[in-house]
Amino acid sequence: MSKEDVIGYDHIYPNLEDWPIRNFAQDRDGFVERLIGYTMNKLQASSNSSLELLNKTVYLEKQRSKNNPWNVDPSDEKKYWRSLESEVEKSKVGDNPELEQAKILRRIVHRYSEEILGDFNPGTFKFARIFLTSLFKRLLNNGWSRGHRGIWGRRDDVRRKLKVDGHIDQVRSLFKKGTVVIVPTHYSNLDSALIGYGIDMKIGIPAFAYGAGLNLYDYELVAYFINRLGAYRVDRRKKNPIYLETLKSMASLSLVEGVNHIFFPGGTRSRSGAIEDKLKLGLLNSVIDAQRHCILNDINQKIFIVPMCVGYHFVLEAKGLIDQHLRVVGKEKYFRTKSSESFIKKSLRFLRRLRKSDSEIYMSLGQPIDVLGNRVDASGASFDKRGNQIYLKNYFSSDDVLNVDSQRESVYTRILAGRIIEGFKKDNVILTSHMAAFVLFTIIEELNPELELFDILKIPTKEIAISFKALVARSKKVIDYLNSLDEGVKFAQTFQKPLEEALKDGIYNVGIYHSQRVIKWIDKSTLGTEDLKLLYYYHNKMNHYNVPKRKRSLEDIVSKM
Repeated sequence: MSKEDVIGYDHIYPNLEDWPIRNFAQDRDGFVERLIGYTMNKLQASSNSSLELLNKTVYLEKQRSKNNPWNVDPSDEKKYWRSLESEVEKSKVGDNPELEQAKILRRIVHRYSEEILGDFNPGTFKFARIFLTSLFKRLLNNGWSRGHRGIWGRRDDVRRKLKVDGHIDQVRSLFKKGTVVIVPTHYSNLDSALIGYGIDMKIGIPAFAYGAGLNLYDYELVAYFINRLGAYRVDRRKKNPIYLETLKSMASLSLVEGVNHIFFPGGTRSRSGAIEDKLKLGLLNSVIDAQRHCILNDINQKIFIVPMCVGYHFVLEAKGLIDQHLRVVGKEKYFRTKSSESFIKKSLRFLRRLRKSDSEIYMSLGQPIDVLGNRVDASGASFDKRGNQIYLKNYFSSDDVLNVDSQRESVYTRILAGRIIEGFKKDNVILTSHMAAFVLFTIIEELNPELELFDILKIPTKEIAISFKALVARSKKVIDYLNSLDEGVKFAQTFQKPLEEALKDGIYNVGIYHSQRVIKWIDKSTLGTEDLKLLYYYHNKMNHYNVPKRKRSLEDIVSKM
């Protein structure tokens, strides 16, 4: 294991003042003006008139501010939109309605631009480094019971537990050759902090801009930090055309100007626990838009997309997420059971688990691609599937004339989404906990072939008793199947141990911080669970491999009833 594997790479820009995102933040006011102009051009080029855009936006914003207000909203929100409604009405009978309406439109774009854009402060970032190191030292190390030095462990222990692999050298090289967009899988509210920490401490590249839900700004302390760490605000309540275009234009123009981004292409956390197979095309279209803008305006800026798979043994929000997923999918078939345990009791149990636990997290950087999904090399050149070099300029022209074609680019967006999903599936790292959960739930399904999923989830957990030998035997079959696939499957380093040891590691780590054990030892040779829904959630992390299921006899599997 190399020094880089354990400790991490040296920073390509050691001085924070040299970081692209810092330069961007220092020109915030200038960028706002450019963004207003960029967005206005987009809106005016659309088929909608300014009056139509204003009427729809004012109506939707009045409804939102009335029916779904948040504490973080400006204090003048309702008054502002009532006033604008009056101005729009007056503009209809003015001397120059179109000019007046364009001025109102511009003011709204300016308001949204100021709301969306955040900042980047080097001092705040340095503090975040220290804070996140302390946080992850505690989450990933067991200082009291596993021999780590001190209660909180050491920074190097954190770096060993935070495992980053994949195309690291290539991504570092591309960072100096264009704009890099990392598109990760999304499971937890910890993802942004974890990915930012890993990028900084392990990969050695500067901070990225990223979207943060406006609801997070309800918490004053959280708002203070994320507002100064490169985040831009995303208000998912706002569905009006002016806001959506301003948000999309902000992403596009900042990419054009060299601001590296983290986009969660699934749009939100995976509720089921599975790797995303449907992505938000609007977000990805902003990447296509930015690259086309560079080509049409002869701007030497290429945009690189890097899929990233994040792998956890635990997701703190898993119980709530799987409940949401099952409620949507199952509808009347799903009945949620409420916990009788108090918040205080849950918190105490979490802290006890925290003190006793030791875990790890994987971040896997996939093959970098261009905005059309073609492989790129370390120099930034694009290649098709046959290995022939291609030039993006040819893909944004018609009859050798560069042009804008929304229909053509919508096809490109779908192609890019498909390539990202392929990258997720290829570069996912199978953790021991995922294998243990997948195989155990699969055995339960195979034992109950007559039951649908929602009936399986109703089985009393006291009736679940599977032999460890059966788990090992079935896991061997699953691993053999995975190894037979055409494209190689990645396994965590722990699988280098004998399979029995690897599975015991997975049993220990799966959902390690939940109050109910996802997999528990009933006795020295028999396994059960305290929560079938959580077991199903962690099982889903390997669902995309389409491992064939088979019928098995009770005598083969069940050690006791």
